[in-house]
Amino acid sequence: MAGADGDDSLYPIAVLIDELRNEDVQLRLNSIKKLSTIALALGVERTRTELLPFLTDTIYDEDEVLLALAEQLGNFTMLVGGPEYVHCLLPPLESLATVEETVVRDKAVESLRKISQEHSPVDLEVHFEPLVKRLASGDWFTSRTSACGLFSVCYPRVSSTVKAEIRQHFRTLCSDDTPMVRRAAASKLGEFAKVLELEYVKSDIISLFTALASDEQDSVRLLAVEACVSIATLLPQEDLETLVMPTLRQAAEDKSWRVRYMVADKFSELQKAVGPEITKNDLVPAFQNLLKDCEAEVRAAAANKVKEFCENLPEDNREQIIMTHILPCCPEVRLNIISNLDCVNEVIGIRQLSQSLLPAIVELAEDAKWRVRLAIIEYMPLLAGQLGVEFFDEKLNTLCMAWLIDHVYAIREAATCNLMKLVEKFGAEWAQNTIVPKVLGMANDPNYLHRMTTLFCINALSKACGQEITTKQMLPVVLKMSNDQVANVRFNVAKSLQKIGPILDSNALQTEVKPVLEKLASDTDMDVKYFAQEAISVLALA
Repeated sequence: MAGADGDDSLYPIAVLIDELRNEDVQLRLNSIKKLSTIALALGVERTRTELLPFLTDTIYDEDEVLLALAEQLGNFTMLVGGPEYVHCLLPPLESLATVEETVVRDKAVESLRKISQEHSPVDLEVHFEPLVKRLASGDWFTSRTSACGLFSVCYPRVSSTVKAEIRQHFRTLCSDDTPMVRRAAASKLGEFAKVLELEYVKSDIISLFTALASDEQDSVRLLAVEACVSIATLLPQEDLETLVMPTLRQAAEDKSWRVRYMVADKFSELQKAVGPEITKNDLVPAFQNLLKDCEAEVRAAAANKVKEFCENLPEDNREQIIMTHILPCCPEVRLNIISNLDCVNEVIGIRQLSQSLLPAIVELAEDAKWRVRLAIIEYMPLLAGQLGVEFFDEKLNTLCMAWLIDHVYAIREAATCNLMKLVEKFGAEWAQNTIVPKVLGMANDPNYLHRMTTLFCINALSKACGQEITTKQMLPVVLKMSNDQVANVRFNVAKSLQKIGPILDSNALQTEVKPVLEKLASDTDMDVKYFAQEAISVLALA
């Protein structure tokens, strides 16, 4: 029995049995989590002869208890007496690898893979490999799916006769009647290919890959695409064209968007695996098609790979491929290139880029979809930094000003914020000469929304422009607008004065701002009054 001080490391197996039969799941879970302590107390001999058989017999519990057990057993090698007895852990893990709940099976397979490394080659053939065979030919699909994850860990360390059996089992599972088993086999195809001898990669794996890639279930076909990356890395260049490319071309045009998405998602890895020649002849047209795919998800996945794809193109014709094949594709791609401008810039060079990108930027800046316009605005400060102030003033300044009078409020708001970032980048003097006069000019616009944009811009720019420009150039315009016919403009004057107040000197506040706010505080409109009074109290002008 446990010592008087309640030391639970001496739990006898009887107490464990009681706890594991208790109705309270939490109690059962806790006792499973204490297994290593119990095993230590029992010693290696009793752990092997009493604890493991008991655990093997009682596998019919809640999933969370079984999950904890599957995990614990993966760390049990030393507790059963080290590598020479590690095979004692196989029976309970084999049972766990066949249960219905996927997470439990996966954890059991993970633990089996871990302890397979601790088996000697002899034990692997005597104990581990028969377990894999039993799972592979089990009646339930659950055990057959688990087997798929175990072939690659035992294959490298067994005799050639056993290797042949393992290959045969894997072949059988690749054409299993149950889609879940074919899916499991397809997901392990690349991993299995890596441990096979090259002759068997060519004779076995390629035919399995081709079959799985044209499976009736798209969930199987898309996993074959993942395997394609590993297989392509293993084959000599001259075999790729005949053995891999026909299947890959077919996947890139698959009728299911999920399969095309997987091709797009793995594109950079595929590109590295097949090398520059095949990339130029085969992958560039395939990539173009994915960028123009009818499904937005596929286009987005491909657009995300633009930067890596361009970086990995062979240098001698990189620029030509980007300019003629990639850039013209669709708004998402151009946006993606613009968002990765600093990286693409390193690949192509800014002069070349600005000439070819400028038409794209202008086109996107006026795109009918306001979200595209919004995305371009957000990249403007980055573009400005890359292209420099002269280029910016010459080509892009007009665009930035045009956005301030866009009919969508979100665009006007983003354009205002963009101006602030540009001033932070190019400095107050640039703002004074280039931006401020145009912004202030809008104060006389017949459309009151544009007049309000002037106020929003002043709010955003005052801090970056500093006290002198704010007081001498901006303040007079704000004060003049306090007489606007539209109440919305007037209450925004009050809000602007509150915003720029802290930048002004106290003389301007007292002699110019205070009288205007006082006038607005007795306005006929409720909102104007409210915001004027708020500004007076915040600026402490009362």
